[in-house]
Amino acid sequence: MKEASKILGVSVRRLQIWDREGKIECVRIIGGRRRIPESELKRILGIREADVSRRAAVYARVSSHDQKQKGDLERQKKSLLDYARSKGYDVVEVLEDVASGLNENREALSKLFDLIERKEISVVIVGFRDRLTRFGFKYLERYFSSHDVRIEVVNGEEPKDAYQELVEDLIALVSSFAEKLYGLRSHKYEKVVEGVKQLIAE
Repeated sequence: MKEASKILGVSVRRLQIWDREGKIECVRIIGGRRRIPESELKRILGIREADVSRRAAVYARVSSHDQKQKGDLERQKKSLLDYARSKGYDVVEVLEDVASGLNENREALSKLFDLIERKEISVVIVGFRDRLTRFGFKYLERYFSSHDVRIEVVNGEEPKDAYQELVEDLIALVSSFAEKLYGLRSHKYEKVVEGVKQLIAE
C-alpha cells in the first residue's frame, strides 16, 4: 500500500477509502492486509497494456553442432516459422540452442524466460515437447501459463532419428547419478557408465 500511495501520489488512508468505495480493487492477503495489483495501478494511471495476444516466440534446439551443420536446426526453424505464419502469429523472436534437453543453462531458453516475464509474448512455438526440456514439461507449461503464455507443440511423437540424442541423454543422466553416488574418479563410477554404454551398444 505504501508503494502504491507513492506511485499514485495519494495517502494510504485515501487508498483505503477508495477500496471501501469500490474505486480501486484491492486483494487481501493473510491477516487481512491489502495489496493493490499492478494492473489496478496501470488502470488508474491510464497505462494500457500492449496487446500481445498474437505475439509469439519460436524456440528450436538440437543437441549437437553436428546436427546443426547437417541443417537440422535450420529445417526446424523453417518448419516452426511456417506454422506460425499459417496461424497468423507475429513472431517477435526466433530462439535457438545447441545443447542437451537436460541442460538447464541454455542461453536461448533463458532469453525465452525473459520474454515471458516481461509479458512480451503470449505463445511459445516448439517442434516437440523435448525441444524445451527432456523432463518436467508440465512444470514449464504451468509456469508459462501463470504468465498468460501457452506452449504450442507443432508435432506429436518425437522423430525416430532422435534415437542418438536419447542415448546421449541417458548416458548423461547415468553419469550424473553415478558421480553423485561414487565420485567422478571412482572405479564404480566408471563401471556403471561403461556398463550402460555396453548395454546400449548391444
